[in-house]
Amino acid sequence: MTTAVEMASHSQVLMEDKYTVRILTLNRPNQMNALSWNMITRLLQLFLAYKDDPRVKLVILKGQGKAFCAGGDVRPVICDIVQGLGKWRLGADFFSDQYTLNYVMATYSKIQISIMNGIVMGGGAGVSIHGRFRIATEKTVFAMPETELGLFPDVGASYFLSRLPGFFGEYVGLTGARLDGAEMLACGLATHFVPSTRLTALEADLCRVGSNDPDTFSSKILNAYTQHPHLKQHSAYHRHVLDVIDKCFSRRTVEEIISALEREAIQKPDEWISATLRALKKASPASLKISLRSIREGRFQEVGQCLIREYRMVCHVLKGELSKDLVERSLQHRVLITQGVRAVVIDKDRKPKWEPQRLEQVTDNMVDQYFKRMDEEEGWEDLKLPPRINLSSSIIAKL
Repeated sequence: MTTAVEMASHSQVLMEDKYTVRILTLNRPNQMNALSWNMITRLLQLFLAYKDDPRVKLVILKGQGKAFCAGGDVRPVICDIVQGLGKWRLGADFFSDQYTLNYVMATYSKIQISIMNGIVMGGGAGVSIHGRFRIATEKTVFAMPETELGLFPDVGASYFLSRLPGFFGEYVGLTGARLDGAEMLACGLATHFVPSTRLTALEADLCRVGSNDPDTFSSKILNAYTQHPHLKQHSAYHRHVLDVIDKCFSRRTVEEIISALEREAIQKPDEWISATLRALKKASPASLKISLRSIREGRFQEVGQCLIREYRMVCHVLKGELSKDLVERSLQHRVLITQGVRAVVIDKDRKPKWEPQRLEQVTDNMVDQYFKRMDEEEGWEDLKLPPRINLSSSIIAKL
């Protein structure tokens, strides 16, 4: 008998069987397809099943409505922590499943095509950017806004942001800057750009993929549909802006990054620099520091190592013992609630009370704690990723 949980997960992830192709549609349009725990477990179940099914050659992932996926649905996780009197392990299990799904996608031997038509943020990037082919459109809006939430870019972002040209990944990860489809294509987050009006025809052609060399077939179809749009006038990916990004975001610390930007603003006032400074000064100081270190470490790690490290970091965030910045303690109820999530997602007042309030108060020792293993006395374990044997270089180097 089908349980209520199974019915919910099946209705939130729709599956179509088209010969050798499986089309998966994220189906929570009223929530901008934010990933519920049911959706994550359903996607993981399907991707693992397709991996061993010789009939399946290609998996297409898309979203219903105006968004591809606006991220992980963290509100139930936070509410569980609040109602569970600080039992952060419920949230840790959610992120464990999410990161495992990200890893399966990143190391998938079969073709995943992500059609990112609409909003792609946070966890939405985790289920798309790790795929082989990533299609942007004129409706695509990409961002990793976690530093504004008092968190950090996760879902393997320390892997894929660190592999963007120059120091563009640091810029995107620290500021939460929004990129459109043309910018995603230019920086490599997207592999193709297809007008949204042509997606139906593209999908129909992709469904004709046969059993012989589906990778080459898919590439030819996608190349036939793709366009090369011009960057908008105020895009951050123009050469003169990239030069400033590389000059400033290559600095060793967040403080040095901000100082470099402030010097640039004095020498040649520019609205982009002003907006970038506002974003950095609005974000959580501790989040900025752990995010910068995470991306820098990601440059030298494989995707699995990044996800294991990010899992340690998010467990520290959820447990809330290391900093009052990331976790707000309610003395009345003895519960935990993430400051940024309270301000932006739950209360929506957008006025988080960060603690520490200033960057200089966030010491190196405080940052170090987020990268250490949790106390094993509580039965905590590092993220256990499924074994992946004999991965080819093309799978490992999708980005």
